[in-house]
Amino acid sequence: MHHNASGRTGLWLVGARGSVATTAVLGLAAIVDGRAAPTGCVTAQEPFASAPLPGFADLVVGGHDITDVSLAKHAELLVEAGMIAPRLLAATHAALERADAEVRHGYDARPGAVGHERRESQQAAAERLAADITDFRERNGLARVVVVDLASTEPLPEPLPEFSDRALLEAALADPDRAVLPASSVVAYAALLAGAPYAGFTPSASMDLPVLLEIARERGVPVAGQDGKTGQTWLRTILAPAFAARGLRVLSWAGANLLGGGDGATLADPEAVRSKLASKTRGLQDLTGSDVTPLHIDNVPDLGDIKVAWDHVHVEGFLGSRLTLQTTWSAYDSMLAAPLVLDLARLLALADAAGCAGPVPELGFFFKDPWGSDVHDFATQTVALADWVRAAGARVTASDDQA
Repeated sequence: MHHNASGRTGLWLVGARGSVATTAVLGLAAIVDGRAAPTGCVTAQEPFASAPLPGFADLVVGGHDITDVSLAKHAELLVEAGMIAPRLLAATHAALERADAEVRHGYDARPGAVGHERRESQQAAAERLAADITDFRERNGLARVVVVDLASTEPLPEPLPEFSDRALLEAALADPDRAVLPASSVVAYAALLAGAPYAGFTPSASMDLPVLLEIARERGVPVAGQDGKTGQTWLRTILAPAFAARGLRVLSWAGANLLGGGDGATLADPEAVRSKLASKTRGLQDLTGSDVTPLHIDNVPDLGDIKVAWDHVHVEGFLGSRLTLQTTWSAYDSMLAAPLVLDLARLLALADAAGCAGPVPELGFFFKDPWGSDVHDFATQTVALADWVRAAGARVTASDDQA
């Protein structure tokens, strides 16, 4: 399995028919056809461009979802919302249909959902999902498949002994009367069973349980997460280290998010929003040393997929003087996330070829709450990622030369 990182690579999207996935699939097709530049893709520039990564044209898309609204239909909605240029819809229609034909029914944990009447144990569900991934790899002659979780944010589970004990977990998974793992973690476990590199782009628990990370290390599967760092948090992890570097003390850092779309509706649920708030504020507290970092997220349906973020930063300077910084950020959230999803597919393919196992800390560059790393400072993460790509690329090239 650990050889050449370039070559045809599967990108298996969980939540394949959602806004981020649709934007990523449509964008990928537009880049491959030369109708759009890979603007916003980190891997399109050096030192990544000369590393042995799969090319954009080498990415083949499939995925899991629990909705029947097709990718092409969702893309039409994004065009109507003004997010995607109409000229790109016709040009990418065939690619959207091709990807949609590779979408399989995912794991639906909602009561009364399809599959419940079969009394499917979570082990059986994970094996079914893993078989979908393996079948996709074999049918399409792919070197490997990278799984990226883009499904809706779910509430974080209460900690259970099964999350850190392999034998307890295996017993619970085999029991059809128990559903010990949240849906995102069933999917993460399925990726491990399929030997597929995995990225957790949402704040959901997914792979972030000690027992799953242990299986990832043991099976030699590289994983990266958690919660894509796309907008407001990215800006914060640039600014906060700058204040610290100048010896200025952050007294408070307050923020607000307004968003509509599917994300806004999901995050209107106080349980689901808790995981999001935790991942957004943790890095900020580490970087500033201040625990006065209130943040709230409001669902404003008419904004659709546009996300607005405000920050108010209060800083103590020389001789007790005060300074205030206010930022306003407004963007289509899916447009920020989609290019990073394509980057992660390419970089995790390299990690797999280079023999990385378990969390890849350098990929923390992409995440609010990085696995295997407590570095949040974006400038430091940028250097670390570039260094890692050079080293991993050299390892792969050397093993290719020996072969």
